[in-house]
Order: sequence, then C-alpha cells, then structure tokens
Amino acid sequence: MTLDQAIDAAMQLTLEEQEMLLAIVRARHIDARRSEMARDAGESLNLYRSGQLKATPGESVLDELHAALEEEE
Repeated sequence: MTLDQAIDAAMQLTLEEQEMLLAIVRARHIDARRSEMARDAGESLNLYRSGQLKATPGESVLDELHAALEEEE
C-alpha cells in the first residue's frame, strides 16, 4: 500500500475514527522510537563495557559540537 492509498483510506473514515487512528498511530510511533532508543542505549552500554567506547566529559562534547557548528558557518 502506498502512502497516498493509506491517506485515501483514512479519509473515508468518520472524523471520530480518524481521531482514533491518529491516536493509535501516534502511540505506536512513540513505542517504536522508545524501543529504538533502548536498543541504541543497550548497544552503547555493551560497547562501553567491552572497552570499545570511552567516556567523554560533557564539556568536551559541547566544545566539539560548537567547533563543528563554527566550521559550517
């Protein structure tokens, strides 16, 4: 199913059903993002515990971000 087809199908629902659909899609999207973030955090912890990832002070990270932003300008 294409996005256009999904939108067309959703537009055939009543307004109440459309609101329910939006709530369901929003909740599932939040759950999917939460799962993705948990998976990423788990991978990071495994890398850190195995010594493949080193802790960096927050100030150093901010300095790097500021330097990168200045390079883009």
